Order: sequence, then structure tokens, then C-alpha cells
Amino acid sequence: MTYRFFTPVKASAVNGLTAEVYRQLRDEFIGPVPTFRALSPVPELLAATWALLREALLAGDVSRVDRELVAAGVSRANRCRFCVDAHVTLLHALGEPRLAEVVARGGTPPGPGRAALVAWAEASRHPRTTDWTSPHGPEITGTVLTFHFVNRIVSALLDPDLLPGGLQRVPVVRSLGGRLYARTARKSGEPGRSLSLLDAVGVAPPAWAGDSPVGVAYASLRETATRGGDLLSDAARQLVTATVRGEDGRHPAEPARWATELVRNLPEPERAGARIALLAAFAPGAINPGDVDRWRLAHPADADLVRLVAYGAITATDHVARALVPAHR
Repeated sequence: MTYRFFTPVKASAVNGLTAEVYRQLRDEFIGPVPTFRALSPVPELLAATWALLREALLAGDVSRVDRELVAAGVSRANRCRFCVDAHVTLLHALGEPRLAEVVARGGTPPGPGRAALVAWAEASRHPRTTDWTSPHGPEITGTVLTFHFVNRIVSALLDPDLLPGGLQRVPVVRSLGGRLYARTARKSGEPGRSLSLLDAVGVAPPAWAGDSPVGVAYASLRETATRGGDLLSDAARQLVTATVRGEDGRHPAEPARWATELVRNLPEPERAGARIALLAAFAPGAINPGDVDRWRLAHPADADLVRLVAYGAITATDHVARALVPAHR
């Protein structure tokens, strides 16, 4: 597994909040996988991301297969190949090999219920264009939001191949991976366990989540990730926000040129950060080493790069979440 712009500290060397998150990941998931290790330079962001994923995708009694299908649908809409591959493997682990291979081929799941569920998840990429909202409970809805955020983090900070040469896309490898993770994947965690990792005092859960722990986790992630915008000027933040709302999830045909054109009227020192945040929101895989090198001239720390990417990712994610509230539609 290759990290695109920095190598995180070894999992065996972490301490404090990061070590606590990693312990839960080992207990309830498949360990501190690259997605979470990439967030480790900002422990509070790592904790909030894990909390949302755990409470939405893993905890409670809602069908885990349906949640994996939703996660795969969102990942497909966001063109996150790494995440689609991961959810295909997890569908194998949940005892659904045929369904997993349909998803791997980009097909439509059999049965009208699951086909509609995946179509609904994919439509969330463009909530205004599709008049998207959610008829589902907080776990399914929260899974959509989880992977709008996670897809962008993964595409920005990780190479798309989980295994050398893309071996994870070979059916026999997916099947083997499913067998390895089957016991872990089929466990259902008690809702709320991850909330002890969060500083959620004064955080107001969104109305769509009711009293579910998913709402606390989402509100904490939104608050934590939004702080990354403090690294940008007011004008740059306004540009990112306005573009996310105006473009409604459109995939730029030429992301690099598109971003360059958008930031051209900002003062030169502000362009690098705004460009990375915009790409994180729309086409995170298009962030390149030159973008990061220019950003690091003023912000050399890995943590600042992670915060900036997270800001772009949560701005796009919260655009989807706002469609769940009638006053914001």
C-alpha cells in the first residue's frame, strides 16, 4: 500500500488518542487500515472519522449487507476505486459472493429493493440535481455521508491499488480476502461505543439522526473537519463553499485545468490551498505532488495537509447532508 504524499507513523509507535482509536479498530474492524492511518497526523479527525464509520456502518441491527451496498454505491458515484474494491471484499466476507461480483462489475444488484437502494446511494453525489433526500434511518443515511467523506480522503491520500498490481480486483483474491475477514465482518457492535473517543460537548446532532449515536458522530466530524478551513483565507473558503454548492457534485472533465481557472483571481499565496481544497471536494485523485509541494512551502506539516484535504471533503459531504433538511434544499 502506498501513501501518496507522506508515510504515517507505524501503528506500533502511536500513543494517546490515536492508540485508543487503533485499539477499537483492532477490536471491531480489520485493524488500523491505510484509510485511518492516513488520518493519524490529526488524532481528533481520525477519532471522528472512525466514530462515524463505526456507528453508521458497523453498529446496530440494520442489514450490514445493505449498508455495504450503499457504501459501494456512493464509492462508485465518487469514482473511488479503492473503496469499491474494499466493499466488494467485505460483501464476500458477509457471505454474498454473487452480489459482490455484480458490484465489482459495476452491475445492478438483483431484486428491486437492493437495486433501488444502490441507485439512491449513487444519486447522492448530485443532491440538488436529483432532488435527493433520505427515506432511510440514521445508519443507512449515515453510511452515505460516511463514504462521501472517506472516499475523498482515500482518493486524495492513498494510491488506488490496495495490493500490488491491483490484485484485489482478481475474483479469487477478493474471495480469499472475504474468507479472512468473515468473522470480523459479521460481528455487530453495540451502538455508541466510539463516542467516548470524541470531544462532543456542545455538539448538536442533526435532526435526520434523531437520538442515534450516528448523529453525534457526524456532527463531531463536521465540526472537526471544518476547522481545516482556518488554514485558508476568507476569500478562499468562500470560493470553495460557493463552488461546492453551485456545481452540485459535477465531475470536472479536466480537474487540473478546472481548478486552476477557479483560483486564478485569488492572490498567488492563497491559490495552492484553495486548489487542493477544491480538488478534494470534486476530484481528489487529481491532487498532484506539485500541488502539495506548493502548499508545503508555507505549511510543511503533514497534519496541515490532512486538515486541508478534510476541509474540502467535509464541505462536499455536508452539501449532501444539507439536502436532508428541508430549509436547506
